[in-house]
Amino acid sequence: MKRISTSNCGYIFTRALSAFLITIGVLIALIGLAWSPGSNVLAQGTAVEVIASYNNDTSAPLSSMPQASPQLNSAPIVRPVPNDHTDSIDPVVQDTFSSLLGVTAPTIPTASLNFDGVSAAQSFCNCEPPDPNGAVGKTQYVQIANTAYEVFDKATGNSILGPNGISSVWHGFGGVCEANGSGDPIVLYDHLADRWIISQFAGTTIPTDECVAVSTSSDATGTYYRYGFHLGSNFVDYPKLGVWPDAYYMSVNIFDSLGSSFLGPKPYAFDRSSMLVGAPATVISTGRLASTEYSLLPADLDGSALPPAGSPNSFLEFPGQSTPKYKIYHFHVDFTTPANSTFTNFASPLAAGFNALCASSCVPQANTSTLLDALGDRLMFRLAYRNFGDHESLLANYSVKHNAVAGVRWVELRNVTSGPVTVFQESTYQPDTTWRWMGSAAMDKRGNLVIGYSASSGSISPQIRYAGRLAVDPLNTLAQGEAHLIDGSGSQTPGTRWGDYSAMSVDPVDDTTFWYTNEYYATKSDFNWRTRIGSFKFPGIISALSRKVHGSAGTFDLDLPLTGTRGVECRSGGSSGNYQIILTSANNLTAVGNVSVSCGSVSSSSIGPNPNQYTVNLTGENSCDGQYLTISLTGVTDSSGAVFNASQTFGLLIGDTTANGVVNSSDIAQTQSQSGQTVTASTFREDVTVSGTINSSDIALVQSESGTGLPTPP
Repeated sequence: MKRISTSNCGYIFTRALSAFLITIGVLIALIGLAWSPGSNVLAQGTAVEVIASYNNDTSAPLSSMPQASPQLNSAPIVRPVPNDHTDSIDPVVQDTFSSLLGVTAPTIPTASLNFDGVSAAQSFCNCEPPDPNGAVGKTQYVQIANTAYEVFDKATGNSILGPNGISSVWHGFGGVCEANGSGDPIVLYDHLADRWIISQFAGTTIPTDECVAVSTSSDATGTYYRYGFHLGSNFVDYPKLGVWPDAYYMSVNIFDSLGSSFLGPKPYAFDRSSMLVGAPATVISTGRLASTEYSLLPADLDGSALPPAGSPNSFLEFPGQSTPKYKIYHFHVDFTTPANSTFTNFASPLAAGFNALCASSCVPQANTSTLLDALGDRLMFRLAYRNFGDHESLLANYSVKHNAVAGVRWVELRNVTSGPVTVFQESTYQPDTTWRWMGSAAMDKRGNLVIGYSASSGSISPQIRYAGRLAVDPLNTLAQGEAHLIDGSGSQTPGTRWGDYSAMSVDPVDDTTFWYTNEYYATKSDFNWRTRIGSFKFPGIISALSRKVHGSAGTFDLDLPLTGTRGVECRSGGSSGNYQIILTSANNLTAVGNVSVSCGSVSSSSIGPNPNQYTVNLTGENSCDGQYLTISLTGVTDSSGAVFNASQTFGLLIGDTTANGVVNSSDIAQTQSQSGQTVTASTFREDVTVSGTINSSDIALVQSESGTGLPTPP
């Protein structure tokens, strides 16, 4: 939460163990149904809670809302979460050579857009910290902070709407959502439905309610379905949300009604289906975990590939145990039969040892003795999930200490829904004597990774930086080095509150452009923070396809994924074995030094048909049937000045209409089922002869290839 400039609130570090009790508010349904016994079902959660929204409606367009009034209600600061961590040697600090090279000769791209967001003067609350975060949609970027929001044109960075107070989103809604919003806001973009989610908590004396608004369209300035949920009488702190196909999931830290004793973390699931249509909705919780557990985050889905069908949302717990672990919980929610909802500990792979960083003031700044808060007691927002097809990735980060300064610990967990869960890579980024903390991490569709964070020391004022790695870089390294989004020219004093979080998100349209926002100071002062927003992407090939003309039916493109399961071209290349592969770059191309293919030959190649595309025409590929082909480009130069090499591998297996790497009865049956049909976007794979009609010739060709298959993918 936020610190108000006129408030004398302070930290209270005491811990108490107490019985769990929730007081029910208006229209709240509490269903006392015991969980079915199971070895991993948490004993703490003996009942499933079903809480109905006490009010829901449809707002006027945000573009027509009046300016909000300043928030005058006092709000306590973030409560530290106690843990049992035991400091130990950090064995995963990034190697010295990679670290020094990344600082002295970084290759990470600089920001293409770099502009100011909401400032303290525009925040409607005269408070700190700003809790800056943001999300990117089809055409807009929305930033939110304590306690204001602003909508930007993502193509130019120009402001479209705002800043306006978050309370204006609930104008006319009534109750604490309109009158007593307390901050800790989150904005997300549900790219599965093209909707925006805006949330903050609220309460008259302490935060007890969660206010959630879901846009009715992809336009963030339009109307919203609005909801208010009363979560009980205890102090609800640090709510963090994630988008999942079956629900909007949320984690909170629960304190007693005085805000003095940590009672445990608690998971929630909001009824996404109802909220997308503006119907009355419920939020389900499986109960609070024990006070001996630590802060949680829910997975937030990135990318167009969905999790495996029916997969639960994965929650990750901060590794605060004496022997640190990455405890993965599975939240299976059932809105039809709430008693079937469960929250279970699915896996607990060990975390590498580390030295804990402070929760409160310890980060130095230039020209002041004031030390900033680090929040080293929790995972940092977001917990980014992505399904690459051949593996799942869950990306987390938190702040640790090494060599007496703060560093960003990041970890990629794999296969978190299906198992076995593994720590694929894990590292601490601390390349020099600068303190780095308050991170946020994400991956693009190619598996490239970026982490944004705050950076400060006794010789510099707080800065906003980011570091990253390509998917092909050595594991456990941010080998592309570090870039500066903005170097603050002032330090914050005497206030210590910083963060409490930042946000790295990925553009859902190209799935390669990163957007980051965090806070900084322009002058030495207090309650005078500013925020910055930047976007950038790694150069390189971002997509590939195989293009063929199917007679009078037209041209159809077969996607060749860059990561995950390899694409399979199943269509005939004719008597000459001709194929056309089109590679799309992140930026416009200016030159390509050389192009080659591992089997067959390149008959011609050129930039086009668009400036950011490169077309490679292959011939003589009939002899390559049943093989994986790799097209290699060297000396590629793009409009940003970057020079890189690129390659794309795909399978060639004529007749493999099901794209499973083998031609068999399933392919024959699938082709027969479409016989006599004109080719469409959903059936072109069965037109293996590319005639424009699926007929006996296609069936015969598939039958002749039956029994052939591809080798193990490279």
